[in-house]
Amino acid sequence: MSAMAHSETRYRRRPPSSSDLDSSSSSDQYSKEAKAEKKGNEVDRGVLGWVLPMAVLGMMRHMSAASNIIHDCDEVFNYWEPLHYLLYKSGFQTWEYSSEFALRSYLYIFFHALVAGPASLIYSEDKVRVFYSVRLFLGLISTITETVLVIALSRKYGKRMAWYTLAMLCLTSGCFFASTSFLPSTFSMYAVTLSSALFLLEKYALAVSVAAVGVIIGWPFSILVVLPVTVFSLIRGGFKQVFLSGLLTSLSILAVSVFADYYCYGRWTSSVFNLLKYNVLGGGESHLYGTEGPTFYLRNGFNNFNFSFVLALLFLGILPIARKKYAPDLLIVVSPMYIWLAFMSLQPHKEERFLYPIYPLICVAATAVIDSLPDLLRDKYAIEDSIIVKIAKGLRPVLLGLILCASHSRTFSILNAYSAPLEIYKHLQYHEDAGTGSVLCVGSEWHRFPSSFFVPSYVSEVRWIDDGFRGLLPFPFNSTLGGTAAAPPYFNNKNKASDKQYLHDIEACTFFVELDLKRPYPSRGTDLSKWETLASIRFLDRELSPAIHRSFFIPYHWQQKNVFGWYKLLRRIHKTDAGQF
Repeated sequence: MSAMAHSETRYRRRPPSSSDLDSSSSSDQYSKEAKAEKKGNEVDRGVLGWVLPMAVLGMMRHMSAASNIIHDCDEVFNYWEPLHYLLYKSGFQTWEYSSEFALRSYLYIFFHALVAGPASLIYSEDKVRVFYSVRLFLGLISTITETVLVIALSRKYGKRMAWYTLAMLCLTSGCFFASTSFLPSTFSMYAVTLSSALFLLEKYALAVSVAAVGVIIGWPFSILVVLPVTVFSLIRGGFKQVFLSGLLTSLSILAVSVFADYYCYGRWTSSVFNLLKYNVLGGGESHLYGTEGPTFYLRNGFNNFNFSFVLALLFLGILPIARKKYAPDLLIVVSPMYIWLAFMSLQPHKEERFLYPIYPLICVAATAVIDSLPDLLRDKYAIEDSIIVKIAKGLRPVLLGLILCASHSRTFSILNAYSAPLEIYKHLQYHEDAGTGSVLCVGSEWHRFPSSFFVPSYVSEVRWIDDGFRGLLPFPFNSTLGGTAAAPPYFNNKNKASDKQYLHDIEACTFFVELDLKRPYPSRGTDLSKWETLASIRFLDRELSPAIHRSFFIPYHWQQKNVFGWYKLLRRIHKTDAGQF
């Protein structure tokens, strides 16, 4: 009996053979179950819980909300302006919001009005604060969704993966700028981030429901981005349960969307189907608004993520080595990056914001490559790491640091060089002595108009001045024609200018906004007999220095006066018979 017990004890403590060493080493290194359990316990005990990533991301998203510029005029005229009209009964309308076309969802606007409405009551006439309240709300959503993603990565792949991803989410230029933009593609980015995190946490029904919300409220075309997670959630989570969750969510949100559109457009319609019909089933002519070559998104991705974008694209290349660690779960999460890049690159019309839904996935893929650098050089038969592997481990934080430094340079250079439009309009609040009924005129700078939230109530009109643009411009919402339910005859879907879109009598302008590029011909601001300069801010113009604008960062020593124009707010000088102002 004693011998048997001794024999059993020795059997349990048997030294492993060389084959066992190889097997256990590989298993311990790449076993997802073991790493998930081990790292999950570390998260519960360690500092990388919910509080720290939320605090760090919250601080960075607050900075973005407070300092972010408006990168796309579509954000202003298709989202900020309709929101302003719902709150204050004034604002600009685009042809997409004509009830004849009804391409834009008012449910998306109403979602932001949940914050903007109370803020407009609290801050009364201070509309700029309402603008930043909405931005803070967007920053909060971004913080929550990205925190869940960081926690999911930590529990699934370890703290290093989570820390590196957190750093990239916080500091890469793309995520910093996209996180607080008032755009459906940003909303889709939130949904993709949260859906991916829930998939990694094995909350499959919730992952599909969140994906459905992002597609219907945000951007219908983002269905391609959530497709892999949705398909594998249906397979893993029990088809019936996950399918019913996604179906009920989709039908509920779609029904609310139809009622919101009926309330605003004055007829039964669905902006979701109208948009799909316009772009997919024919009639869509997005090429009228500009086209780019097939490499546009590759260049744009490098602009916003520098070398981390290159690393993200190399994710598939490391899978043969790291497949036990990252396949299939992380591959499923990251795969939409390749699908979306390929699909969008085939479209003639391209815009930077179209890539927003995959921005967090770029960070995750790049982090996975950095984290796997030692694995690419490791000898699976060696018991200890070689000197090359140790060097690779030390290079990981160095490489991450270089990426983040380049990102920091671009982010703050962009904020320094392009913030003039937001800042110049804030000066209007100091000139109420111009009196009620003042007219603000904007020339070729119409696309930099930061929204009616920056126009004080004493300014009765904002008018466009003909400076050569021949496309269709936004018109003020016309209450007499029905407001949001109007189908004004001057709108069309061919980008043909209307003769009514310009103010032809410039003498009616009280204020004028212009960009003085110091060109040979004089600007309006040089006529001191008619105009006085109330404020001027240095501004880097894309046309003036295209090479600098295309560079992935803009060093401060490049920002000299000879590459800048002056963004100016002018006021018309009115002289009395006595010769006084």
